[in-house]
Amino acid sequence: MDALVERLRTGLPAEALVTDPDVTASYAHDMASFCEAGTPAVVVLPRTVEEVQHVMRTATALRVPVVPQGARTGLSGAANATDGCIVLSLVKMDRILEISPVDRIAVVEPGVVNATLSRAVGEHGLCYPPDPSSWETCTIGGNIGTASGGLCCVKYGVTAEYVLGLEVVLADGRLLNTGRRTAKGVAGYDLTRLFVGSEGSLGIVVKAVLALRPQPPRQLVLAAEFPSAATACDAVCRIMERGHTPSLLELMDRTTVRAVNAMTSMGLPESTEALLLCAFDTPDPAADLAAVGELCTAAGATEVVPAQDTAESELLLQARRLSLPALETVKPATMIDDVCVPRSRLGAMLEGTAAVAEKFGLTIGVCAHAGDGNTHPVVCFDHTDPDESRRARASFDEIMALGLELGGTITGEHGVGVLKKEWLARELGEVGVEVQRGVKAAFDPLGLLNPGKLF
Repeated sequence: MDALVERLRTGLPAEALVTDPDVTASYAHDMASFCEAGTPAVVVLPRTVEEVQHVMRTATALRVPVVPQGARTGLSGAANATDGCIVLSLVKMDRILEISPVDRIAVVEPGVVNATLSRAVGEHGLCYPPDPSSWETCTIGGNIGTASGGLCCVKYGVTAEYVLGLEVVLADGRLLNTGRRTAKGVAGYDLTRLFVGSEGSLGIVVKAVLALRPQPPRQLVLAAEFPSAATACDAVCRIMERGHTPSLLELMDRTTVRAVNAMTSMGLPESTEALLLCAFDTPDPAADLAAVGELCTAAGATEVVPAQDTAESELLLQARRLSLPALETVKPATMIDDVCVPRSRLGAMLEGTAAVAEKFGLTIGVCAHAGDGNTHPVVCFDHTDPDESRRARASFDEIMALGLELGGTITGEHGVGVLKKEWLARELGEVGVEVQRGVKAAFDPLGLLNPGKLF
């Protein structure tokens, strides 16, 4: 420990190095339940690429593991410390280095908060579409590490589609540049995509070139109430089958709606079994919402209410964004699943989740990015009750098994981390795991970067 700290001090300013055990303990884990976290030896908060390189050279020389972190809003334990590690928090590297309206790119450091970037590019008439629910606090580096999504994915896609190039500090301290600044480019292997979603296990992202889009018109939202999850999912299928491209298509089940009302007093319709929110940011959103409203009614909606203006629309979107925080108030602890299935199997996923909740006697609320089949079943439980905790973990596993059964994946946007290591192996298969471990070994032969995550 003393040798590690002394060596780190030779290349870091005093304020970048934290050794107080009470403070370092606060960096030990992200927001995931049921994920073990170790005790870090030290926390480093660099401000420059050179400082990150010094940390990695020191770690390599002394064979000390390094756990990269952003804002620690993750939900899979990917940012959890291991015993004796260096926690490398990148939140102080938070500069927006460039915004180019002509090239439609932004160049940023990893600690830039998603919402901060969105507002900055908005001043240039541009937008950065990926918008996780935690967008007010999560960082771009964390978004890249977990390949995060958000509410607008159904139309605009996920983080991976907006990362054009990266500057990455490798395990031995070398600096690697990947990708490009150009609109097109196919030179060599796509190493940029390889780092997106790697959860800090291959290198430390210290700079990113991000694609931007023109700012779309303000969107209008429609809310449709359904007597069952099955009818709501039928409406989703009809909307997509008819060729509509909403900017948002989100679902909240009754448990979620009631939780949001209890927390906010928003007055959402508690009698509904499923609330579907659909938005368009087209030149004539009212016409698009009218067409979707007819499809919802045909699918069995009991009420279809289009927002009259952007203020009403923002209120509905705020309700959806508050779904996870609201469900966290139902019980002392939650496990948030992240199973994505083909849209055509969305109804079966929700019905199966309800059956799991009944089987284990638990409250499980579901909110979903319905337009791309990405469900977030939230298991609410009392972590001080051993039996309830056991049932919560068992229900979580059954929900993941159900997702794979339906042709889906164990994670659409939250990542694997510690929480889903066993399930990643099941999804990839023996050969898949072997190949991925080979990639890891090529970039990190000593296994120092975020050990114990993914596989």
